Amino acid sequence: MLKIREATPDDAELLYNLYNNHLIKNPPKETQNMQEWKEKISKFSANPLYHLLVGEVENSVVSSVTIVIVENLTHNQRPYALIENVVTHKNFRGKQYATALMHKAEELAKSLNCYKIMLLTGAKEAKTLYFYENCGYNSNDKTAFIKWL
Repeated sequence: MLKIREATPDDAELLYNLYNNHLIKNPPKETQNMQEWKEKISKFSANPLYHLLVGEVENSVVSSVTIVIVENLTHNQRPYALIENVVTHKNFRGKQYATALMHKAEELAKSLNCYKIMLLTGAKEAKTLYFYENCGYNSNDKTAFIKWL
């Protein structure tokens, strides 16, 4: 049974492993400082506009979604949301865990009066693109540009 909750600093190592083994194609070679990860997650938790959601099965984080709420002056000053770092452990894919997290993120955005949610993906696989379409996202309304810094 999937339990969805906000991440805590205690999840730092589990998230590190999830991201570096199942999300990032070329993770950094140097070992990350888990204390810094814990501090960063604490900052996220303290920010009401930043939500690091995790899906937990049997006390292990197996899926995650980040949603950030951005204050805005247009659209009657309604905020919008950005989604990043959608990932599920490869052994837990196909069980609708990421879908459940995406629905939770959408509920959160609606509860905060967001008028839209945006996300970018670097994925090219049809099944991943279909996943996002199945969650209600389209790639027709906007054109995305990225400038790496």
